[in-house]
Amino acid sequence: MKINLPAALGGLALIFAFGTAFTRSAELMAENAITVPAPTYQAAPAKGLQTAIFAGGCFWGVQGVYAHVDGVTRAVSGYAGGKVANPTYETVSSGTTGHAEAVRVTYDPAKVSYDTLLQIFFSVVADPTTLNYQGPDHGTQYRTAIFPTTSEQRVAAQRYIAQLNKAKIWPRPIVTRIEAGKFYPAEGYHQDFLTRNPDYPYIRINDLPKVAALKRLFPQEYRARPVLVRAS
Repeated sequence: MKINLPAALGGLALIFAFGTAFTRSAELMAENAITVPAPTYQAAPAKGLQTAIFAGGCFWGVQGVYAHVDGVTRAVSGYAGGKVANPTYETVSSGTTGHAEAVRVTYDPAKVSYDTLLQIFFSVVADPTTLNYQGPDHGTQYRTAIFPTTSEQRVAAQRYIAQLNKAKIWPRPIVTRIEAGKFYPAEGYHQDFLTRNPDYPYIRINDLPKVAALKRLFPQEYRARPVLVRAS
């Protein structure tokens, strides 16, 4: 969400500028979350903790969803895919750095597979058919993208996108990109934002329905108590 967050925390009225029409649109998008088919290509099992990086619009919701996935040990909001070192929220929000708001997920493959993380991404986290926007957020920084951290993840993501496109689950083709690029953690006030601010209007409208969809569509993977980046 492109705002000056510290100022916005003291003035929630900014959120309502989106209007009633947008609110209903966001609610419908969340309500229409579906369980897409599981990947037919199974990534080779990995040993020890692994990392995966996903960009799916505003990172508050992406982090919030993966923090509730059993087997995820850490989910950090940040920036990936750009050409500028050490980007800030303000520079990324300008749309000029090439970064996407992204989340680095650390997970235990003995409890949750990369394939399942991909399935959750396409089912719950983001609409993979909208180019450079999710809900109210527009700009290349809100694109959907997958940043594989291993060659096996890259193959798995490529094959899964091909599988889903062939299945024609959505009326439009998938525009989610598979990219490379260094990940930079976001500022501290962005971390665990959904968990710490459940009554923030943007979170209530756009992101809590995604967490509810995770619980409904992936009950075996859902964990009620989210993992936190910062200690409570």
